[in-house]
Amino acid sequence: FGVQLLARTRRVVRLTAAGKALLEETSLMFERLDQTISRVRRAATGQIGELRLGYIGPATQQFLGRLLEEYGRRSPDVTVHLEERTPERVWEMVAKGRLDIGLTRPVLAHVALRMEMLRLRDERLCAAIPPRHPWVSKKSVPWSSLATQSLIILARREGAGLHDEILAACRKAGFVPKLGHTPSLISTILRYVESGAGIGVIPECLAETEKSDRWRAVQLTPPQTIPLVMVWPGEHQEPPAIAFRELVAEWIRNGRLWRSD
Repeated sequence: FGVQLLARTRRVVRLTAAGKALLEETSLMFERLDQTISRVRRAATGQIGELRLGYIGPATQQFLGRLLEEYGRRSPDVTVHLEERTPERVWEMVAKGRLDIGLTRPVLAHVALRMEMLRLRDERLCAAIPPRHPWVSKKSVPWSSLATQSLIILARREGAGLHDEILAACRKAGFVPKLGHTPSLISTILRYVESGAGIGVIPECLAETEKSDRWRAVQLTPPQTIPLVMVWPGEHQEPPAIAFRELVAEWIRNGRLWRSD
């Protein structure tokens, strides 16, 4: 260093001012090195960074808040960016790299996209009826009984998978449905039902999260289901996204995803 670090006498050896400064800086250097190593290791395990998550509304309402709370406990230094979008838009944003993970419905276009998919749940479709409708005391009605009703379903441009699944179920039951309103928001279906504008066809998640005495959910038979899935790019992903996927898979295995505890 070109400076004297130690002062020696016959009895003692002590640090000079320069030596004390070097010792202090060396201690700080090793402390910073330890911090750097710790940060690198935490980044490698998904505890630091960003997660861009897209989702559809009512279908994820039962578990998303709890899931994000647990993820935050495990990865407190990961910044989570949330985007609520339509099913098609979630797929598009994941495919274009604008989202890391999507919680959405399957869409026809997904077969052409290089993406991975994990099924979270199969939801039954049910009929939403106003309180004075003749079916109000029934637990279930056949799909064929919808042939005489004005149906309110989600607009195809906002949810092609759900829209097409409902039409397919009607055709399978032997009729072409009479469509009334086709709103852009799935929750708007219930507002139309409450006004007496027709019968809504909705996934059971909406019946679970939007309970009201102004409408009632009735099961449709035979059961027709629509999946809720988690999607992500089939290529390399950053550790925060991998950690989130692993948490979802863990919750599916132990039944916690759909159990509020």
